[in-house]
Amino acid sequence: MIENKDIMNNPLLKPFDTLHGAYPFDIIEKEHFLPAFEKSIQIKKEEIDRIINNPEEATFQNTILAMDNCGEELERVSGVFFNLLHSLSDDDLNAISEKVIPLLTELGTYISLNDKLFKRVEHVYKQEYQQLTGEDKRLLFRCYEGFVDSGALLSEDKKDQIRKNAQELSLLSHTVGQNALKDEKKYFLHLENMDDLGEMPESALGIAKQKAKDKDLEGWVFDLSAPSYSAFMRYCTNDKLRKDIYMAHMTIAAKGDDLDNKKLIVRMANLRRHDAEIMGYKTFADMVLKDRMAKSADNVYNLLNKLLKAYKPTALEEIKKIETFAFDQGFDKDMLQPWDWSYWSEKYMKKYYELDAEMFRPYLKLDKVIDGVFGLANKLYGISFRPVDLPVYHKDVKVFEVLDEHGAYLGLLYTDFFPRDGKQSGAWMNGFQDQYFDKDGTDHRPHIVLVMNFTPPTEDKPSLLTLGEVNTFLHEFGHALHGLLTKCKYASLSGTSVVRDFVELPSQLMENWCDKEEWLDTFAVNDKGEKIPRELIQKLHKAKHFLAAYSCCRQLSFGFLDMAWHTIDKDLPEDIDVKAFEMEAWKETLVLPEAPKEAIMSPAFGHIFSGGYAAGYYGYKWSEVLDADAFEAFTEHKLFDKEVADRFRREILQKGDTQDAMDLYVNFRGREPLIEPLMKRDGIIQK
Repeated sequence: MIENKDIMNNPLLKPFDTLHGAYPFDIIEKEHFLPAFEKSIQIKKEEIDRIINNPEEATFQNTILAMDNCGEELERVSGVFFNLLHSLSDDDLNAISEKVIPLLTELGTYISLNDKLFKRVEHVYKQEYQQLTGEDKRLLFRCYEGFVDSGALLSEDKKDQIRKNAQELSLLSHTVGQNALKDEKKYFLHLENMDDLGEMPESALGIAKQKAKDKDLEGWVFDLSAPSYSAFMRYCTNDKLRKDIYMAHMTIAAKGDDLDNKKLIVRMANLRRHDAEIMGYKTFADMVLKDRMAKSADNVYNLLNKLLKAYKPTALEEIKKIETFAFDQGFDKDMLQPWDWSYWSEKYMKKYYELDAEMFRPYLKLDKVIDGVFGLANKLYGISFRPVDLPVYHKDVKVFEVLDEHGAYLGLLYTDFFPRDGKQSGAWMNGFQDQYFDKDGTDHRPHIVLVMNFTPPTEDKPSLLTLGEVNTFLHEFGHALHGLLTKCKYASLSGTSVVRDFVELPSQLMENWCDKEEWLDTFAVNDKGEKIPRELIQKLHKAKHFLAAYSCCRQLSFGFLDMAWHTIDKDLPEDIDVKAFEMEAWKETLVLPEAPKEAIMSPAFGHIFSGGYAAGYYGYKWSEVLDADAFEAFTEHKLFDKEVADRFRREILQKGDTQDAMDLYVNFRGREPLIEPLMKRDGIIQK
C-alpha cells in the first residue's frame, strides 16, 4: 500500500466539484502529482487483477467492458500532468516524469502481456465476436488486436524482451523530447544595433523588445520560438546573423554536449526494429503500418514517390526564379544557402505579388480571429462557444463551454496561445479529458486544450496574427472538433482515437477556409472597422500556388526521413553519421543546397522520436490527399454547405474509430479519395 496520510486529500484523487468536473488548477500543486500517480496506478492494477481473477466465465461485460471502464483515476491524473509537462515544463515536472514514466510503462506491459488476462479476452473473442454488432464488436476487435499486436502470443522469454525494450524506449522518448526543449530554450540572439535589424517589421520588433526587457537587456532579443525565428529569417538583411540563428535552430540537441540526442535516437530506431523482429516483422514500419490506411511501407513509398515526381520539377522552377531574382537584386554569392531562402522568397513575393505577411496583421487581431474560427464552426455545425470562469494553469489560458445547436453541453475548450519559457515549440491539440462513460453510464464530455505559439501581445499592441498563424489555429481547431463532436459508446474508440494516417483529415480540412473571402469577411477588420481590401484578397489568391511545390518537397523529405529510420532491417551502428544518414534518406527531395554538416534535423524531430508519429509522418501528405478531395464536396455546392458539413460530422467527426477509416471516408464522400484535387489545389495540374 502507498504510505501517504494525505493521499485522500489529494485534489487529483477526488471528484472535482467544478463546472463540468473541470480541473481545479487553483488547488493542484506539483507535489500532488507523484502520490496521485502512485495511487491511481495501484487502483488500476487492482481493477485489472479483479478482472483476471474473476471466477466467472469471461464475457464481453465482465472482461472487455470492465477493462474499458477501469483506470478512471489514472486517466484524470495523466490528462493534466502530461499536458503541463509540454506547456509549462520545469525541472520539478521533469523530475516527476522521470519517476512516473517507468511506472506507467510497467503497468502497460503488465496488462498487455498478461497471459491470464489475454486468455479471458481471447475466450470472449472466440465466443462472442460473431454475435456482437456495431461498436461492441469494434471494441472487442480492437481489444483483441491490441493484445496480439503487443505480443500476447509470444513466448515468455520474448515477452520479457518486449517489457525491457518498452521501459527503455519510454525513457528514451521522454529524454529526447526534454533535451530538445531545453536546448531550444537555451539560445537567444541579443542585438543592440538597429542596423542589424534590417527590414524587421514593427510587430517583430515589439516582440523582440519585450523579450529583451524580460531578460533585463537593452535592445532586442530573438529566439527559436516560431514567431520570433520565422520573422528573423524573413526580414533580417544580415546574412551572417541569419546563418547564426539558422544554425542554432538546426543544431538543436545535436551539439555533442549533454543534451545531444544523436546516440539516443539511433538506440530508439534499433529498439523499435528489435520489437518488430521479435513480433515477426522485417521492419518497424511493417509492424505498425498493417493497421493503418496505408497498410504497408510499399504503399507509403508509392504515395511519396508519386507526389515527388509530380511536384519536384515545379519546385526546381520555383527555386530558379527566386535565385535569379536574388542575383538581379545584387546577391553576391554563388548560390542561395538555406538561411537565405526565407529572406529572398519574402522579397520576391513582395515585388511580384505585392504581398507581405505583415499586410494582414492589422485585420487579424486574435480576439477577432477567435470569433471567426468559432463562427465557422457555428456556420458548419451549429455549435457555439461561451466563455466560462474556471481555474486555469496559466494566466494566458481561456476556457469556453461548447454547446450544440440546441444548447446542450458538448465539452470544454481551453486555449493557450502564446510562447513562454517551459513551453514546447509548435502547436497541438490535447485532451485533459476524453469522452468517457463512467460506471453509472454518465456521459462525461471531452475537455480539450489547444496549445499554440502565436505572436504575443506587447505593452502597446494586441496580438496580431499572420495568415499562417490563422491557418495553424484552424488546423488544431479541426482536431478539437474531432474530439468535441464525438458520439461514441466507448472512450477508447472516441474522438481522435483513429489510425495515425486518418487523424489529420479533420484538422487539414479546416485549413481550406483560411484564404476564403466569404469567411474572412465574417471577422477580419482593422481598428477602423474596415475589411481586408478586395485587392489584397485578389493578390493572395494570385499568389496561392507560390512555393506550393517547394513546400511539398520539403514535407516529403520529412516523410522519407521518418521511413528511413523505421525501415531498417538491421541495427544501425551506435556511432553512425546521422547527417549522412539524413542526406541519403531525403536526397531525392532536395531542391535547395545541402546544409552545413553540423545542421541535423533528426535529433530534434519530435514527431517521430517523442511524439507518436514513428513511421507515420507520411500521414500529413496522406491526409492532404483526403482533405483536398473532401473539400471538393463543399466547393461542388457552396462554401458553408450545411448538408455536406452535417454529413462530414455524422460520418467522420462523430464516429471516432468505430469503423475502418476508409469505410468512414467512403460513407462521407461516396467513393474512395482521388489524388487529383490536391494537385489541382497546388497548381500542379490545371483545373
